[in-house]
Amino acid sequence: MQIAQAIGIFLIFAICVVLMMTRKLPTILALPIMAIGISLVAGIPFISSTADFTIANDVLEAGAMRMSTAIAGLIFGGWFGKILTKVGVTRTIIRKAAELAGDKPLPIALAFLVVCSLIFAASNGLGMVILVGTIIIPIMISAGVDPITAGSVLLFSNGIGVTFSVGTLGVYIDTLGLPLETVTSYSWLCGIPLMVVAVAWIVFSIKRGSRVRKAWAMPAAETGSEKNVRAIALISPIIPVVLVFALKMPLVPSILIGIVVTLILSTPKNAVQVVTGAFVEGIQDTAGAAALMIGIGMTLKAVMAPQVAEVLQPVISVIIPQNQIMFILVFGLLSVLAIYRGPLNVWGLGSGIVALLAASGMNPIAAMVALRLDSNVQAVCDPTNSHNVWVSDFTKVDVNEYLKKTILWIMVSTFVGLIVASFMVSI
Repeated sequence: MQIAQAIGIFLIFAICVVLMMTRKLPTILALPIMAIGISLVAGIPFISSTADFTIANDVLEAGAMRMSTAIAGLIFGGWFGKILTKVGVTRTIIRKAAELAGDKPLPIALAFLVVCSLIFAASNGLGMVILVGTIIIPIMISAGVDPITAGSVLLFSNGIGVTFSVGTLGVYIDTLGLPLETVTSYSWLCGIPLMVVAVAWIVFSIKRGSRVRKAWAMPAAETGSEKNVRAIALISPIIPVVLVFALKMPLVPSILIGIVVTLILSTPKNAVQVVTGAFVEGIQDTAGAAALMIGIGMTLKAVMAPQVAEVLQPVISVIIPQNQIMFILVFGLLSVLAIYRGPLNVWGLGSGIVALLAASGMNPIAAMVALRLDSNVQAVCDPTNSHNVWVSDFTKVDVNEYLKKTILWIMVSTFVGLIVASFMVSI
C-alpha cells in the first residue's frame, strides 16, 4: 500500500512540474492543488471530528499561516523599496554609478552590478526589477554593452541581492525552523561564489564581444528632470541589511527603522503621503509572491503530515547525502532542478522536499545552505521567473538565451559553495 501511495505522490509532483514547465498551470495554483492531492493520496481526511490531522484544518487553514514570518518580511520589504523609489534614492544611486563609471562598457557594467545588488538586497521583486532595469539597461547599451550582457547584469545583481535580502530570509526560517541568526550567518557563503562568477562572466562577455553603441530613447522620467537626493540619504538601502546581519535584529523592526532613517535623511515633501502610498503600492507589488508563499505553506503542511512523512521517509532517506562527496555531487549536479519550479526550488516544489530531507535526518543547516546555493541557479537562469521574462522582452532577447549563456557559470558557483560548505557544515 505504501509503495502505491509513494508512486501516487511522486506522480502528482511530476504532473505539477510538467504543467508549470509548459505554463498550463501557474505556480500559485499548482502548489495548493499539489498539497491537497498529496494529502488525499496519503489517506488524510478532508474534514473529520475525530482525526488529529485533516486537510481543511491543518493543510489549508494552518498552511495558509505557515509562512507568516516570510510574508510579513516580504510586504515590509516591498514597502521599503517603494519608499526608496518615491524619495528618489534608487534613481540617485544609479545616476551616481553611471557618472562614476563613465561610458566604458566594462566599468559601467561592473558598477551597475555592485549598485543594483545593493538595491535588490534592500528590496526586490518584479516592480523593482522593472524600475531599475528601465534605467540601467539603456545606459549600458548606449555605452556599448550588448543587450544580453546588459540584461544579465540585472539578473546577476538580482540573484546576489536576493541572497542578502532581509525580506526573503523568512522563507528559510519558516521552512526549516531555523533561527534568523543561523540563516544570516551563511548568507556570505551562498553569496560570494555568485559574486565572483558574476564578475568573471561580465568580464568574459564584454572582452569577447564587440563594442557596439546603440541609441536608446530614455523614458521621460529618467532624462534628469528629477533632482538627486542628498548624498547622506544614499546609505538608506543598506540600513535594514546592516541591522539584520550585523546587529541580529528581527526582520520587521529592521525594515521599519530603515524606513524612518530614509525619511529623515531624504526629508521628502508630503512624507505622510509618501509612506501611505508606498505601503499600498508595496503590497500590490508583493501580492503575487505572498500568494505563492501561502501555497508553499500548504505544501509544507502536507508533506510534513505524519501520514505523508510515513509514506515518503523510506524513499527520502535513501537519497540523503551521507558524506561530503555525495553532498557536493547530489546538490551540485541536480542544481538544474531548481529551474521551472522544480524539486530544488524553494519557491516551488523544493520547499516540501527540503522539509522532508530535514525531517528524515539531514542536518537542516546543510539542507538550507544547499537549497540557497541551488536557488542561485533559479534566481538568474529560470525562464519561468517573471523578471527573466521581462528582461527578455525589454532587451528583445529570447528568454532561453539567458538560460543557455549563464547556467553553466552559475552551476560552477554552486559547486564552489557546496565544496566550501561541506567543510563548514556537518552533513
